[in-house]
Amino acid sequence: MTALVALVVRAQRPLTYSDLVAATGLPRSTVSRLLGALELGGLVERESGGAYRGGRLFADYAARFDRVEALVRVAHTHLEDLATQTGETVNLAVARGSDVVHVDQVDARFVIGSVNWVDMEVPNHCSALGKVMLAWGVVRPPSGRLERRTPFTVATHAALERDLEETLERGYALTRGELEEGLDGIAVPVHSGDGTVVAALGVSGPTFRIGDRRPGIAESLQTHAAAVAGDLAKHARST
Repeated sequence: MTALVALVVRAQRPLTYSDLVAATGLPRSTVSRLLGALELGGLVERESGGAYRGGRLFADYAARFDRVEALVRVAHTHLEDLATQTGETVNLAVARGSDVVHVDQVDARFVIGSVNWVDMEVPNHCSALGKVMLAWGVVRPPSGRLERRTPFTVATHAALERDLEETLERGYALTRGELEEGLDGIAVPVHSGDGTVVAALGVSGPTFRIGDRRPGIAESLQTHAAAVAGDLAKHARST
């Protein structure tokens, strides 16, 4: 089935049923059955003339990729500025289904604290970026038992609900040794022109360096998040 999808998606033109039978070497009945399943799942579409092309799911994924690529391109300068101001690691994250995925990073200028978080899976409830997405309703709260990474992880649903309420009230999320002991995080939402939260922008670093700097870092994050939102609006108007 994977080979059949690849043939359709990579082709320079829509492929007919006969093209696909010839290219795969599979029995006609098998190709017919597989095409029916792929069409039902949105992976391929049949044109009025009967030929097959990539389905709506690929168009959706391509559009989503383009949006993330544009976001990273617009936001990266602001990540660099924040890293210069704070000296700490700066990350940009977006929602992907129920997960929060790091899509861009600028490293700390210090050896301690420089971890590449891009594409790393982190539980939302013990990440400042994840808490932003939870608090603003971009992703659903986790169900079942909460994973406890450290003694400081928010480990009950009641405690998480209180934490998210406080996050909304103050306008930014905090973690204090909840993912790794000695690692703190601060994150804020990035809004689109209609007020939708499209990303989270965060700073992380060792507790001994973040410490009392949290309010100042949060203020810098909010300033740059607003600037990213403004730049996204300009980008949208120019495309």
